[in-house]
Amino acid sequence: MNHDLYTNYLIIPLLICCARVTDVSLGTIRIIMISRGNRLLAGTLGFFEVIIWLVAITQVLHNLTNVASYLAYGLGFALGNFSGITIENKLALGAQAIQIVTHDNFQTLSMLLREEGFGVTKMVASGQKGQLDFLYVVVPRKKVKHVLDIVKDYDPNAFISITDVRNTYSGFIQNQRRKLWPKDIIKKK
Repeated sequence: MNHDLYTNYLIIPLLICCARVTDVSLGTIRIIMISRGNRLLAGTLGFFEVIIWLVAITQVLHNLTNVASYLAYGLGFALGNFSGITIENKLALGAQAIQIVTHDNFQTLSMLLREEGFGVTKMVASGQKGQLDFLYVVVPRKKVKHVLDIVKDYDPNAFISITDVRNTYSGFIQNQRRKLWPKDIIKKK
């Protein structure tokens, strides 16, 4: 009897929780890949996500009287969201556009950014309080913090807006093409 309790109330719920963490993490990354237009990876992740989900939900349905299975299913979902976002942040795929509005002379700031290897587009704009300097910088996500540090050191009062970039064509973007795996792994004939 002890063995059944151990299996039903500890082992099975633990497996359900782990399966949900895995499938929801894959789902979170899959949705991000869809939004970035990466169809092949999104489809592959979706396949494994559904297989793992089927394993988890089958165990819940086989143990309908076991409340621990329900709790494990819910806990796995919550932890899966957290871990999926954490994994995606660590991968930091894609690029982001940083719009910087400053009242200070933007020549110096654009020079500082260019010295660090970033492409900068400069514009003069007008705002509620008069003329403003507007800088537009597109960088790989892993470099955003470095750009923000430079801007905040130069002008702590600068208005900064950051948006995701789905695709870029031409122009200058520092190390923008980063893949999940090297191209030479998949050789075309």
